[in-house]
Amino acid sequence: MNNIFITGIGTGVGKTVASACVAEALGALYWKPVQAGLQDATDTQTVRSLLSEPGNVKDELYRLRMPASPHLAARREGVTIYEDRIIEHAKQLQQPGKPLVIEGAGGLMVPLSGQYFTLDLIKALGAKVIVVSQNYLGSINHSLLTAMALRNADIPVLGWIFNGDHHTNEDDIISWSRYHRITRIPRARRLNRDFVAVQAELMRPALQQLLSEG
Repeated sequence: MNNIFITGIGTGVGKTVASACVAEALGALYWKPVQAGLQDATDTQTVRSLLSEPGNVKDELYRLRMPASPHLAARREGVTIYEDRIIEHAKQLQQPGKPLVIEGAGGLMVPLSGQYFTLDLIKALGAKVIVVSQNYLGSINHSLLTAMALRNADIPVLGWIFNGDHHTNEDDIISWSRYHRITRIPRARRLNRDFVAVQAELMRPALQQLLSEG
């Protein structure tokens, strides 16, 4: 399978916008298997509004109303998240020549059910990972813990996407993690298709090179 998994160092670091930009850059399919929290627009709806080809956006497999960890939201709503079902659906979504960009919920150790975490799902999908980071107090620690967990699990990492204003912490994270910098997505004055198209164009060469290398 040709899967690229977008994870973050935590919640609210910009995974959805990064996922939209990566999907646009590669002409890829986008899929978020589990959405928790339906009060506002879902991440799938947001990405669909941002891509030049909205048909590349696939619907969620699990939609949970409660804005919480998937395992907790599922438990409260009487839903069982089956890992095998996610893997099988990912296979069904595959199209020749089109990568599948999969957006996770939160970070690596977000539990999906029982003792099954996002990290386990990435491993089972055989995906290459892009990590989204954002500068805030504690972000170095969260970034390096994420990098350590991926390395310990022997999961291939394409590199980092940083969100927001530039900070020298980016250089330190690159140096210490030994993972590539793909790009930095600046704060959007207006988040729309034009913004995503520009960011996609800027990151496309780095993405294509990293994908060709491994």
